Amino acid sequence: MSQHSAAHHSLSESLRSIVSGQSEKVSLGEIVDAIEDKQFGMLLILLSIPSALPVPAAGYSTPFGIAILILGLQMLAGRRIPWLPQKMREKSFSRQKLSGMIGKASGFFRWVEKLVRPRLSWLSGRAGYRLIALLVIFMSLLMCLPIPSTNTAPAMVIFLIGIGLCEDDGLFALGACALGIVAALLYVVVIYFAIVLIREHGWDGINQLKEFIKQKLGLG
Repeated sequence: MSQHSAAHHSLSESLRSIVSGQSEKVSLGEIVDAIEDKQFGMLLILLSIPSALPVPAAGYSTPFGIAILILGLQMLAGRRIPWLPQKMREKSFSRQKLSGMIGKASGFFRWVEKLVRPRLSWLSGRAGYRLIALLVIFMSLLMCLPIPSTNTAPAMVIFLIGIGLCEDDGLFALGACALGIVAALLYVVVIYFAIVLIREHGWDGINQLKEFIKQKLGLG
């Protein structure tokens, strides 16, 4: 296939080329237009990086989660080329900040690139593609939920799915599906404790849950 020919670029090379340039801002539309053969996979990677990796970028999870939801719905409909509304295409981000996030993640990408390769081509089939789309939709909804400090898990699932799609690695995508199940179970536990705390302490219980999560994650 063409994406794995001699002209194929590594993930890190493709990401760096997307955010390269002289202007201070880069729009989501510019990113979409530059992804070439990576299509949905590269967008999923870029939109999930701020929440998936330990690179501080407050305020990205909800808007990026919505964008990922739109992409997931298109994948479910069978689209192979991403489309975004004009207003979302015009959304711009600091080129320096995006470059910094990618730079901080470069070590992780170099490690991942040693693992991924084209295999288990079920991803390119209609059933596999739509199964992945459903998982992307579900994880994007979890990213948008206002539950503090818990969007990392679903964002990481989306991040790994994006890598699997970019490299046509069905085995890697299966690993992302397994992580998705873990992320879903995490949310079930968090929502259960949130309901219990609200019943016992009112809405102040949410603040207690937030502090509990921070302590467990070593953020307190």
